[in-house]
Amino acid sequence: MTEARGSTGRRDGSGAVGRAPGTPTWVSLMAHGLATTQEFYGALFGWEFRPGPEQLGPYVRALLDGHEVAGIGQLPPDHHLPIAWTPYLASEDVNATADAVRHCCGTIGVGPLDAGPAGRMAIAVDPAGAVFGIWQAAEHLGGELVGQPGAPGWNELVTTETADVVKFYQAVFGYAEEAVVPSDSKSDYVTFQVDGRPVAAVRGVGQDLPRDRGPHWMTYFEVADVDASVERVVELGGHVVEPARAGDHGRVATVADPEGAIFALVRSEG
Repeated sequence: MTEARGSTGRRDGSGAVGRAPGTPTWVSLMAHGLATTQEFYGALFGWEFRPGPEQLGPYVRALLDGHEVAGIGQLPPDHHLPIAWTPYLASEDVNATADAVRHCCGTIGVGPLDAGPAGRMAIAVDPAGAVFGIWQAAEHLGGELVGQPGAPGWNELVTTETADVVKFYQAVFGYAEEAVVPSDSKSDYVTFQVDGRPVAAVRGVGQDLPRDRGPHWMTYFEVADVDASVERVVELGGHVVEPARAGDHGRVATVADPEGAIFALVRSEG
């Protein structure tokens, strides 16, 4: 995972670096308890928070050493949506990307709409049912740290099989793909390439896909010590989904926060 930093960028007319289309640029969590969720992740990753934008309700940006790394928003009380981390994939034109999603048999659940001066966004669902975001940057280019302890390091789509869903994302974002042979022989694994660099992956797990979750995107957060971080998750009221183990790219564990949002902790090799 250390090679897949998602840092591929292009400069606009002002000289600012924006992410190439399809590059994961941000991760965001919508939760019911905004204050308690901030407490959990602040204690786990050392995050601090500042508000905004709030076009969709109360929202804060998480800061690691002063750098923006993630967002957390509050769901309205009458909304009973799954609590989950959602990656946002970069787009140069969110309206056109939303049209492409619909044309390729996906759906748009939210937007496209303005997020104040930060940019424009939409929430989409791929044909298999996995939710992801689309982000057209303006003032907010995306996460400022990637792959450092306390910051996102990787995003991976977990689904039943890769073939059809890979075609969807290629059609929408123009990815090149590379098949990879994982150590887990029960899954098939494909990485998405942008400008010759792996930026995300799709893992097909067949019947091992959790029935209570369905296809979903998984965010991996880099940590200095996976086992110590797992213990901290439990101390803070979260729980372990999959214990720490050796993975293809380093030591990894799957955990959930107190509201049930599932994410991975990883200590990448190299």
